[in-house]
Amino acid sequence: RSTLFPYTTLFRSGCKFQDQGGIFIDDDALIGHNATLCTLNHLPDPAQRAGMIAKPIHIGKRVWFGANVTVLQGVTIGENAIVAAGAVVTKDVPANAIVGGVPAKVIKMI
Repeated sequence: RSTLFPYTTLFRSGCKFQDQGGIFIDDDALIGHNATLCTLNHLPDPAQRAGMIAKPIHIGKRVWFGANVTVLQGVTIGENAIVAAGAVVTKDVPANAIVGGVPAKVIKMI
């Protein structure tokens, strides 16, 4: 830790965590403004659509989210990954990857 950044994990304003499925955030994560973490999803069968499926979200060490990132249920984001502003993460992100877009895709490895 430095005196300029004394926190182990930093959350910016406007974040929304819907956590019934569980959210696990490792040390030194930077979570940008208005990030949304969604651990629930509706059942796809129209007759049961009001039902819910819960799955956890895991965020590794030193992950950085830009502003307005959305992470969907069941996703794991590997350590040191960067998620670009506005990305919608629907699948696991490997460690040391930069991802962006809707849905998020690997842009490059760091």
